[in-house]
Amino acid sequence: MKRSIEKDLLAWKNKPDRKPLLIRGARQIGKTYIIEAFAKKHFESFVSVNFEEMKEAKKSFEDDLTPSLILRDLSTRLKQPIIPGKTVLFFDEIQACPNALLSLRFFKEQMPELHLIGAGSLLEFVMGDNRFSFPVGRVEYLYMRPMSFIEFLEAKGDQTAIEWLCEATPSKPVGGGTHASLMQSVKEYFIVGGMPEAISSFIQTQQFLGLDAIHQNLLNSYENDLGKYPKTSQQKFMRLLFEAAPRLVGDHFKYAKIQPHAQSRDYLESLDVLNRTGILHQVFANSAAGLPLEAQKKEKRFKLLFLDIGLLPQPIQSILDTEELVTINRGNLAEQFVGQEFVAYEKPYRRPSLYYWEREKQGSDAEVDFVIEVGSHIIPIEVKVGQKGRLRSLRQFMIEKESPLGVHISQASLSLKDQILSVPFYMIHEIPRLIEKYL
Repeated sequence: MKRSIEKDLLAWKNKPDRKPLLIRGARQIGKTYIIEAFAKKHFESFVSVNFEEMKEAKKSFEDDLTPSLILRDLSTRLKQPIIPGKTVLFFDEIQACPNALLSLRFFKEQMPELHLIGAGSLLEFVMGDNRFSFPVGRVEYLYMRPMSFIEFLEAKGDQTAIEWLCEATPSKPVGGGTHASLMQSVKEYFIVGGMPEAISSFIQTQQFLGLDAIHQNLLNSYENDLGKYPKTSQQKFMRLLFEAAPRLVGDHFKYAKIQPHAQSRDYLESLDVLNRTGILHQVFANSAAGLPLEAQKKEKRFKLLFLDIGLLPQPIQSILDTEELVTINRGNLAEQFVGQEFVAYEKPYRRPSLYYWEREKQGSDAEVDFVIEVGSHIIPIEVKVGQKGRLRSLRQFMIEKESPLGVHISQASLSLKDQILSVPFYMIHEIPRLIEKYL
């Protein structure tokens, strides 16, 4: 299945000042698959070293971290030539060999012509551990996430629909039949999610049957990984947070919702680790008083999003039958979908930052689900709506902040009225283009 990160891998390949590359992201999102597919497409050879499966390979890094000696030893062990400029050398599960991580510095300094990529399901555990020496400044990163809705459409073979979406405007939205078909695909994505294994199963069978087992196995693998965190004192809190997170999506986060009498000090490290691994994303409250939004965020007030919508508890029939996705689970599934899309379309060399607006005036309950930066403007984006579908908070934000445009994401067709851009769920990837067009 094609992934958008491939173009970023190609840009890295062609950079004259290229550094060894680390692909960061949660387990089972397709890191190994896309690296191998990319290497075989653009290079003469691909050599993979999995340090969890090939324990003997660690011996190549025991005595001397001189790159030429490492390559000579690995080539002998693997019986494969490694030719700088023609070979991609892939260190998989690199965290299992700390010296391999350290060696990246010397590969950058002494053998920059070699295309070297590293990845690992537990890499973030190591990067947060002060006991490990890390080659800061000698490596570059790309963040990989679950497949986006557009990648899901592409995997289904809906390339024509994607091309139409790239050109659609409020005066020329997609036709009614295409709109209905795309909304059906959105409902499918709500259920299937963006994990490659689940998408592959759905495309092959055209059935939701069997997805529950796939999703549960993925959740089990993540939970098992938590038991490998170096600080055993944190493992309990990590598990409790991980187990609670799916039911907390979209709600204002309170530690007491994890466990009665829970204290923030017990969970801060766990929250940070699960954020770095990509299993959780925090959406921080923001006053939106100016740019950059990062400077206005409220660290202690946030909501949670989970890694993937498909891993959340799913009322499948309700999703398929509903005319309003925002009515499912009080709108929290819709909020997860939109937030997950924003994360998916963030530039892969940046860690995503998500914010929502809440009015600072005491006693006010005005809140907008997301706020984003577009050029010199702060744009409010509403997903969940209040009674009778009114956009009271969105309009209040636009008046207070003198915002030239607001966005409402729903099942309605693309339209623009009274400075509010109504965007269907299937066009989230086009929001920056549309905003820039109508600002």
